[in-house]
Amino acid sequence: MTVQIDLTGRTALVTGSTQGIGAAIATGLARAGARVAVNGRTPESVARAATALRAEVPDAELVEVPADVATDDGTARTLELLPSVDILVNSLGIFAARPALEIDDQEWRRYFEVNVLAAVRLTRSYLPGMMERGWGRVQFIASDSAVVIPTEMIHYGVSKTALLGVSRGFAKAAAGTGVTVNSVIAGPTHTGGVEDFVYQLVDRSVPWERAQREFMRLHRPQSLLQRLIEPVEIANMVTYLASPLASATTGAAVRVDGGYVDAILP
Repeated sequence: MTVQIDLTGRTALVTGSTQGIGAAIATGLARAGARVAVNGRTPESVARAATALRAEVPDAELVEVPADVATDDGTARTLELLPSVDILVNSLGIFAARPALEIDDQEWRRYFEVNVLAAVRLTRSYLPGMMERGWGRVQFIASDSAVVIPTEMIHYGVSKTALLGVSRGFAKAAAGTGVTVNSVIAGPTHTGGVEDFVYQLVDRSVPWERAQREFMRLHRPQSLLQRLIEPVEIANMVTYLASPLASATTGAAVRVDGGYVDAILP
């Protein structure tokens, strides 16, 4: 039996989709036929990402949304360019290693503004329209760090923990409307940003393949995959959850973590 995901006629916004996991998600949704809004902070980065996506999916229908959604002005600009969506993927996020006792108030606030409040504002803006139309998908890209708080970046981990609560709460708000709201717990994933992060913890003179193995051995030994996850593997789950096939999955924290979180339940 062939499983066919068809999102033709649906419009999707993927925040932070100029690179990494966000770009992979935008590509996956476009392959499934969705009209995809590519979002980043600058027109240049969004244009480059859209060009790369069209090279992967030549018939993709794209909307370019250059706006910093971590700000009120950027959110307003996004809503101006894209007043309505059927699928919202809150993928924007920042992370960096920092000793716990060196994280000041300003940095804590920045992580909550970017990783949590940006997603809350957009969900609050788009969810009512989805509920009125009787169909919609909202997803929050969380992290294994939400469950297993890393000692080297507790501010990031706590912001992702908050997303799990936000997701569950909005799912309850949308109960019975035909709209599903879920979070995706992504495990350690191979992106350019993660390569930089790995080299904050492993000697930069070490070749990448060896550095990756050292990182997983020393800092993520719980992984059952024992390798970094590829962004397309996260995108596959997001595309499924965005589809009619996942109509009974809501209020969930779905794991694509390579078995990193040592638990039977999410």
